[in-house]
Amino acid sequence: MKTRSKICLVPHLSGIGGMVSFQGKFAAGLRARNVDTCFHLGETPYDAVLVIGGTRQLHRLWQVKRRGIRIIQRLDGMNWIHRVINTGWRHWLRAEYGNFMLSLIRSSFADQIVYQSKFSRHWWERVRGETPCPNHVIYNAVDLNTFSPSDASILPKDSIRLLMVEGSLLGGYEFGLQNALFLTAELAHSHKGNHNLELIVVGRVSRNIRERWDSWLSKAGLSDLITIQWVGIVSHANIADTYRNSHLLFSADINAACPNSVIESMACGTPVISFETGALPELLEDRGGIVVPYGGDPWKLDPADIQFLAKKTLQVLENIDEHRISARKHAESVFDVEVMVDRYLDLLLG
Repeated sequence: MKTRSKICLVPHLSGIGGMVSFQGKFAAGLRARNVDTCFHLGETPYDAVLVIGGTRQLHRLWQVKRRGIRIIQRLDGMNWIHRVINTGWRHWLRAEYGNFMLSLIRSSFADQIVYQSKFSRHWWERVRGETPCPNHVIYNAVDLNTFSPSDASILPKDSIRLLMVEGSLLGGYEFGLQNALFLTAELAHSHKGNHNLELIVVGRVSRNIRERWDSWLSKAGLSDLITIQWVGIVSHANIADTYRNSHLLFSADINAACPNSVIESMACGTPVISFETGALPELLEDRGGIVVPYGGDPWKLDPADIQFLAKKTLQVLENIDEHRISARKHAESVFDVEVMVDRYLDLLLG
């Protein structure tokens, strides 16, 4: 009698972030399909290994490879912002070590590679070259029942609510917050209606950064037009309501490989606005929101064309109901978590 299949997921992740979210969703999907999981390479036997990014268990991973057990590596992008702006030597070392480990597993251990987007695949092949093993693109996905739209009537009538969702706005990623504030200010100046602007910032932000931008808002004379809500980390159980209660999501990450927030937002019927960098154009496909040309070199973090993005954002707001319906339909057709789990399972056990 055949025993149940078992897949080892490494490393065992905790906390917040895209990889943690993926591992939780994928493990739940495996359990629903009667596939067992473990989270350490020493917990043998198992039928296949999924390396989510990288792992320090290189000796055990080499033993797994010698035993002929299939190893699939799931790859995001690479660390790069530390090479453009000074984030401190400790962060620089962690970032470079992370890139090295990811590249080593990709070139020497993996039997197949799963990239989170076409952009991610092109980035890795441009920088590190192609690999002889097969590769695939599988987008992140969401539970379309948990992340679902609500009645548009819950949106505030007397204000425009712009949402920004990032796990952490530290280590150089404060640049995206700056763009969000500048965009909100531009919308406040440009919008002809009698609406205030609300910027909801979800993510870990230091007190110094919050105080600096609150002060900037006051000195710019925008305190009566713009409200910033620093809500910190929002639990998975509550984040869907945060999307539903917002008119738009501003995806602030530059050259993102496949941000979960974008997919979650579309599934909730909240359109996405952003710059034309990273995987955003292929994720939205002009159906989940809008992207506009960055206006400079995003890899050098040149100043972005905020005015043009604000102009296009106002056009989305004028037809918000149509964009909400389109975003949800797009999520239903491309980002169903059940389809994602099945595709990974085919690669691991097929």
